[in-house]
Amino acid sequence: MKINHLDRLLNTIHSGRVALGAVVTLADCAVGELAGDAGMDFIWIDMEHAPHTLETVQRQVMAVRGTGCAPFVRVPANNPDLIKPVLDLAPAAVIIPMVNSASEAAAAVAACRYPPIGIRGCGVRRATRYGTEAFPDYLARSEREPMVIIQVEHRQAVDNLDAILQVPELDSICLGPCDLSGSLGILNQIDDPGLNRMLDDVCARVKAAGLLLGTAAGDLPRWRQRGVNYFAGVSDWGAMAATFRNFIKEAAL
Repeated sequence: MKINHLDRLLNTIHSGRVALGAVVTLADCAVGELAGDAGMDFIWIDMEHAPHTLETVQRQVMAVRGTGCAPFVRVPANNPDLIKPVLDLAPAAVIIPMVNSASEAAAAVAACRYPPIGIRGCGVRRATRYGTEAFPDYLARSEREPMVIIQVEHRQAVDNLDAILQVPELDSICLGPCDLSGSLGILNQIDDPGLNRMLDDVCARVKAAGLLLGTAAGDLPRWRQRGVNYFAGVSDWGAMAATFRNFIKEAAL
């Protein structure tokens, strides 16, 4: 859809290129617009670990409409009451964290789709471009968007992965290496060989199942080898912090 650039994002992925994104934690909608104008394929608006509200998320989603950048929103939890108002903002994708079983994955999908597929409540506004699009056309499109992404970021999810991958209407798996490492008792030891063998195995199984694969951390060349389709490799605060530190270091020379 043009309002959220999902088709453009998927065309990028299906062309064989990894879609590149930026994690947006700051409320100023200029951040999202800047990321889009800089050429990012998507932004990852983070409601789980950043102090975003529905209003600030809406501003970020709207800010990238004119840039060609697709807005992803990570919701705080796998809760239909939290997911529903985010869907009404017409994002390109919804990322649902800490999904550890097939039943939880099915619940995530159900929260994102209207009956009879799911349980999503109907209160369209922006999604029909304020009535510009006929409701039957919108309803048909809503069966495939927003993209439903669940995060595999716990050992329990890895143990249940085969069943999770069988859940109908699931679009993508997004790996969370840091939380996964924590569930293994090695929090943030991202270079641990055992963790990386597990990540290699999970990626291979996701790709074999035909689902899109993404992440927001780590070394891009290694993730390319694993077959990643989208990669949020930079954050607003991280980019600012690095630039500030470099400036101070260079000024001291």
